[in-house]
Amino acid sequence: MKQKYFIQQTHFIGVLLPKDLEETLENCRKYMNRTYGCKSGYGTPVHITLIPPFYLQEDFSTEDLKNGIEEYVLNRQLSFTASIENFNSFGDRTIFANVIQDENWIKLRDETLKGIFTACPGCTRKDKRVFQPHATVANRDIPHGAIPDALKVLNELNLIKSFPVDNITIFERKGSRWEAAVILEL
Repeated sequence: MKQKYFIQQTHFIGVLLPKDLEETLENCRKYMNRTYGCKSGYGTPVHITLIPPFYLQEDFSTEDLKNGIEEYVLNRQLSFTASIENFNSFGDRTIFANVIQDENWIKLRDETLKGIFTACPGCTRKDKRVFQPHATVANRDIPHGAIPDALKVLNELNLIKSFPVDNITIFERKGSRWEAAVILEL
């Protein structure tokens, strides 16, 4: 039997949430852990992913990513106000805080990608899936059949909140955890 060799993903790009919203969603993660035993997600700060995890070749550095993103994103007035409205799921795999889709998210993601493509060609590609900004609460280890009940409880929070999208964060893998390596203010 052939074994597949997977290159460890080293970076991803996202947006950190304001402290109050981060605390609310961390409490939701704790609920999923206590109630359903979910442990996934704890290795990553609460965020909204712009560019999914990728392997940054050794020819490039986090500083190169930073410089590329700065060139295409900063000083272009791409900050905006976004909204979260309750919770939803991707099938039976992921529960997330539902970030309302907005053309500003697409523009921010696309400009960020341009900067990465320019500074570090070949390190990532545009995701072929429809871009749905979201803040993951639990994924991968949700017990079968638990999502409807979990969503019912989480949506009782009636989480409706606007927040500033005022940063782009470069996350870097440190062992089994993801850390915010560089935070760029918009």
